[in-house]
Order: sequence, then C-alpha cells, then structure tokens
Amino acid sequence: MKIILKKDVVNLGEAGEIVEVKTGYALNYLVPQGYATVGTPSAIKQHEETLRQRAHKEAKLVADAQAVAAKIEAVQLSLAAKVGESGKLYGAITSAQVAEALAAAGVEVDKRNITLPEIKEVGEFEGKVKCYKGVFATVKIVVAAE
Repeated sequence: MKIILKKDVVNLGEAGEIVEVKTGYALNYLVPQGYATVGTPSAIKQHEETLRQRAHKEAKLVADAQAVAAKIEAVQLSLAAKVGESGKLYGAITSAQVAEALAAAGVEVDKRNITLPEIKEVGEFEGKVKCYKGVFATVKIVVAAE
C-alpha cells in the first residue's frame, strides 16, 4: 500500500515521501497516529503539485536572498567606539550595532542572523550574515576611535 508520510518515521522515510508499506502497518499504526495519509491516486497527484509549488517558492526565496547578500557584500560599515589608551575598546562591537548600521545602509537584517568575531579593538573585521538557508554574505566592518 502506498502512503504519503506527514512526519519522519525511523527506518521508513522522511516527511513528504511516498513509500510502500504493508496494509496493516499503514491502516493500524501510521494513519491513526497521524504519521501518514493513504496514498490514493488523487492524493499522490495533489502531493506532487504541492511539492512543485513549494520548489518554485523556494527558488524565488533563494534568489531574493542572493540579491540581499550581494547588497550586503557591497557595503563597508564604519563604526565608531570609545577607545582606551592601549587601542582597546570599552566593551565590544555587537551584532545589534552591525544590524543598525546595515539598516542605515538600506539593508534590513535581524541581529540574530549576524555572526561576528570578537571585536574589542580598532581595525578591520569580517562578519557573516545569514540571509536564508545556505545563503550567507560577508560584511566588512571598520572600527575606528570615537
């Protein structure tokens, strides 16, 4: 019997797959527990259409994320911070400060998607910005004395 998995099932498959199982296993366990639906021809056809639409949307989201990544890589951020006599910062440059600087440059990014090295001195640094699944951009940050 063909079924469409709604959730990942160990030793059987991942969510969204169409698999062949014994009728008793499907009707007595997988379907009542909500792990799968019966794979009728119309359900399979509908499932394939949903997968096709999801792939199309995913491609559009990746293309948009790549455009944002290109904008981020074209920008060089200049941040000013208070500095002690030895050239060390009083504190550190945070991802929130970088997110604000990117917003001022015209690119909206959530601070949780920014990964920075420890920035506690004056100089040039590079951080990573996650734009979407698997799409990352490198942001250049120049820290100067205030």
